[in-house]
Amino acid sequence: MERYSPPPAVSSSANRRGLFPENEPFAHGWLSTGGPHEIFYEECGNPNGKPCVILHGGPGGAINSTMRRYFDPSKWRMALFDQRGCGKSRPNASLEDNTTWSLIDDIERLRIHLGVEKWTVFGGSWGSTLALAYAITHPHRVEALVLRGVFLLTQRELGWFYQDGASFLFPDAWSRYVAPIPEAERGDMISAYHKRLTHHDRRVQAEAAAAWSQWEGDTISIRGPEARPSKFNEIDFAIAFARIECHFFANKGFFPEDGWILKNIGKIRGIPGWIVQGRFDVVTPMESAWNLKSAWPEARFEVVWDAGHASTEPGIVDALVRATDQALAL
Repeated sequence: MERYSPPPAVSSSANRRGLFPENEPFAHGWLSTGGPHEIFYEECGNPNGKPCVILHGGPGGAINSTMRRYFDPSKWRMALFDQRGCGKSRPNASLEDNTTWSLIDDIERLRIHLGVEKWTVFGGSWGSTLALAYAITHPHRVEALVLRGVFLLTQRELGWFYQDGASFLFPDAWSRYVAPIPEAERGDMISAYHKRLTHHDRRVQAEAAAAWSQWEGDTISIRGPEARPSKFNEIDFAIAFARIECHFFANKGFFPEDGWILKNIGKIRGIPGWIVQGRFDVVTPMESAWNLKSAWPEARFEVVWDAGHASTEPGIVDALVRATDQALAL
């Protein structure tokens, strides 16, 4: 592993790259999965550009217009899609046949549908988990990986954020997170929330979803509550987000064993990679990115010293935009 030294200072805002201009999709549609789900997708940028697929976070999030702006629209052909149960995909908030492996099948289904031989895969947070799992499963279809806020979906990470760890730093936000759960059930918060988020009564789901989503929103950025995504305030979005996220976490990501990604990382060692990590990310702490870099020393690794988890923090934007520009040269 190459030696890592922290930078002498945080780069100034004057030297940092910003997002590319707003750009609209040139194509969109719904892709059948052959089962109960239809996947909404869109293509942006240059139809003849270098292909990439952009994976949103969560699980349970959705694509948005900002996600297109990390790539030069004159040079990249961007594909984005709402994962099962998310965003404009149908049916909304559905947990049926909704696993890591079904999402990987959807990525391949979309690649074939778009006629792409090989593409760059971009993802942050849960998007990094899915990107890594896809690359391990289909390494010959991945030209490069650009990852942010690395999340390996291990029990250690889940315990830190949802049970005991981040609560030490955000006791005020934590008190709101545990409020819907009786004290007798607080020894396993994921299970307690899972029971409520899969309840037949939508009012029970809504109360749990609001608290679950607010916990993530309150901790996402060093810029404080103003950086909380506004969609977390929309109850339909919050229910889909919380239900699907908790479903994946209660099922340990549907991986065959804890730590599956790192145990299989040798399968992607030949793929060029960029890892961008906020130093003060408490949602997906730096340990996971560090462990990934240790197992994959060929990957470029950049720590942003004045950033948390949010993809829109200036230092994160700068690092990701530079990474996608560098990936053009492959």
